[in-house]
Amino acid sequence: MKSFSLFLFVVLFFSACSSIATVEERVTTSNELIKKRQIKKEILHTNSFSLYSLQKASSCNTLRVYIEGDGLSWVSRTRVSNNPTPINPLAMKLFLKDTSSCKIYLARPCQYTNDIRCEKKHWTSHRYSKEVLSSYLSTLDLLKEKFLNKEFELIGYSGGGAIATLISAKREDISFLLTVAGNIDHKYWTQKHNISSLYGSLNPPQFAKSLEKIKQVHLIGGKDTIIDSSIFNSYNFYFKDTSNIKHTILKEFTHQKGWEENWTEIIDKYYHMK
Repeated sequence: MKSFSLFLFVVLFFSACSSIATVEERVTTSNELIKKRQIKKEILHTNSFSLYSLQKASSCNTLRVYIEGDGLSWVSRTRVSNNPTPINPLAMKLFLKDTSSCKIYLARPCQYTNDIRCEKKHWTSHRYSKEVLSSYLSTLDLLKEKFLNKEFELIGYSGGGAIATLISAKREDISFLLTVAGNIDHKYWTQKHNISSLYGSLNPPQFAKSLEKIKQVHLIGGKDTIIDSSIFNSYNFYFKDTSNIKHTILKEFTHQKGWEENWTEIIDKYYHMK
């Protein structure tokens, strides 16, 4: 069905709701999550987009960066959302569960900001475009200048997994990549679910040769009907050398359930797979 790209998400998560949270309510959710925590909020400005960030870090050797999912892209079968700020910011929740003293959370373009450059294509067909990727590459440069770190560890949730993987293909300072229910082959994903292609987006398997050198772990929910293990299998197929690529299926996890409540144990266990 070619008239929508993330209607599947809407059906599964929001069809039972009488109304969808307003942007203001979604921002309030974020603010409540970080209330009374020693977390700094900062908008990081680049030539392409301004990215909303949460920061708990000082000068450090390795900076751990969390990247949010696609958020609210569609509100009905035929209607694109006016704002992609997530209703359930799961990557933000994982960031807050992480006990690291050197960590950053990055939202996606147009989430939590009033960036005049935002167009609806930036959270639909072009969500992983060159322009979007450029904003993250520039943001990591800004962070490196600020915190003086030598390397980054990237953690991407859902569509943020695609962004994290694309970043890893373009930089020499990524020491580890971890995706959580990551959409790491969106071409296969859209074909699998018969939804509109992300024709303006880069796709991680395009960069398999560059990604072979990156130590990476991909976590998959065994009950995830949105990003199941076949997405990883399709991604993995493009690699000649898979020695740096590992994956694990957590049997009882869905696309959104299981991760937050178990994150402290997960992050400790799977970082040992580096």
